[in-house]
Amino acid sequence: MLKIQTLPLQGDCKEVLKTLDDNSIDLIVTSPPYADQRKSTYGGIHPDRYVEWFLPISAELKRVLKPTGTFILNIKERVQKGERHTYVLELILAMREQGWLWTEEFIWHKKNSYPGKWPNRFRDSWERLLQFNKQRKFNMYQEEVMVPIGDWANKRLKNLSTTDKVRDNSKVGSGFGKRVSNWVGRDKVYPTNVLHMATETGNKRHSAAFPKHLPEWFIKLFTQEGDWVLDPFMGSGTTNRVAQRLRRNSIGIEILPEYFERVKEEIKPVFEMQPAQSALLEEKANYATTESK
Repeated sequence: MLKIQTLPLQGDCKEVLKTLDDNSIDLIVTSPPYADQRKSTYGGIHPDRYVEWFLPISAELKRVLKPTGTFILNIKERVQKGERHTYVLELILAMREQGWLWTEEFIWHKKNSYPGKWPNRFRDSWERLLQFNKQRKFNMYQEEVMVPIGDWANKRLKNLSTTDKVRDNSKVGSGFGKRVSNWVGRDKVYPTNVLHMATETGNKRHSAAFPKHLPEWFIKLFTQEGDWVLDPFMGSGTTNRVAQRLRRNSIGIEILPEYFERVKEEIKPVFEMQPAQSALLEEKANYATTESK
């Protein structure tokens, strides 16, 4: 029988994080309030002060993250006075000076973004998911997020040419090349860094709820069963619910008492599963992920 701990903590994450042990977390997945967003919920942070506000938090996150761990930050620039503010770019540079490695950037394509019209731009249909690490070598389980190879392989791999069977170097001298025959016999491939997922429409109890498949993808990619996942801006507890279902321990920190109490009531602090129950939940989760694509 597996015992999984889910620990919701109430308070300002800048202070609560100080109570956590050094090098104790395997993965941090979070979406902090964007600049001047969620004003009615969290008050909002002015774009010009965002970096100053976030750096003490990211310093604590760096302390609690294991050397082999990963930090995924969901964030997006806002438009101010007709142009995109640069606070996200400034934050990336400031965190690099803080000692973080900006390892990768994923794009979340929001498949069901709301239509709209503006005089000088189109509707937002994507957000950043910035990956930071403490060192160049970190835990990553790429096979856990592989995807079906796609229909293109049926025709493309049926009759291979001579060129397909050798490395075909780029004609523009870039150094890149391909060998099409390497795909023969494969039914799954590694995904891209663009995630096509719908926004959360079922959770009406928070002003900006994560779609559950977003933290699920990163939890599978960067952790194993029994690892520790942290969301310092817990909100409605989506990350913690997903972590619990995937048999990961987790900590969630929430500053607003009403959200904290709600999560505390809804999520069991210690979750026990028989192996058969675990397999059934995993099967349902995989089915739900497939249906959402």
